[in-house]
Parts: sequence; structure tokens; C-alpha cells
Amino acid sequence: MAKAIGVGGIFFKSKDPKALGEWYQKWLSVPVQHPYGASYKPEGLPGGAATVWCPFPADTDYFAPGDRAYMFNLMVDDLDGALAQVKEGGAEIVGDLMEEEYGRFGWFLDPEGNKVELWQPPAKAVEGF
Repeated sequence: MAKAIGVGGIFFKSKDPKALGEWYQKWLSVPVQHPYGASYKPEGLPGGAATVWCPFPADTDYFAPGDRAYMFNLMVDDLDGALAQVKEGGAEIVGDLMEEEYGRFGWFLDPEGNKVELWQPPAKAVEGF
């Protein structure tokens, strides 16, 4: 049987893809190449990194205050610095920082109202994640 071996991308609609891509490039150094978005190679990721695929219940409030049926997560090397940068770029920081054994998390709403979760993986890989 064929099997999925990883997440191949995150695709979503945007009112202005070029402008939104440029915003992410400026404030989070996302390596955007219009019109194809950004690519990250596994060898460039830290040892504790993982890609997670997880359906949430339809009534979850985890994506609030965003009003989309999705939320995406970006790995960062410095959560505090990344949150400060996106705030400077006009993003609204939402929620409180969260620290878990599998990393630190923070959230913001981008210029189009998408809720984005930032994840700083732990320095050491966590078993089973």
C-alpha cells in the first residue's frame, strides 16, 4: 500500500499573494520566490524539528481569534525575536507564550487575518515527536 511520507506544502488563498509573500519575507525571512512560495529542505532544519499533520475538531477555538478553518505553524530559531519582528511589521500578537517539552510557541495574526503559530523547537530532539 502506498503511504504518505510527509507534508509536501501548505497552500491557501490570499487577497494579494505577492504582498503577503513580501511581508513574510521581510519580517520572518521566509525565502519566498514568486509565484511559487517558499521551500524548506530537511537538511536546513534543526534536529528537534518535525512536521505535524493534525485535524482539529470542527468546534475548536484553538485557531481563534482568526476566522479561518485552518492555522499554519512556522518553525523559528528565535521565538521572542520573531514575535517582535512581526509585531513591528504590523501583526497582532495573540495569546500567551506556551512552553512545552517539545518547544516554545507564540501566535500572531498576519496582515490578512490568518492566525499563525510560531514554534521554536527544543535544542534537543524529543522522543516520539
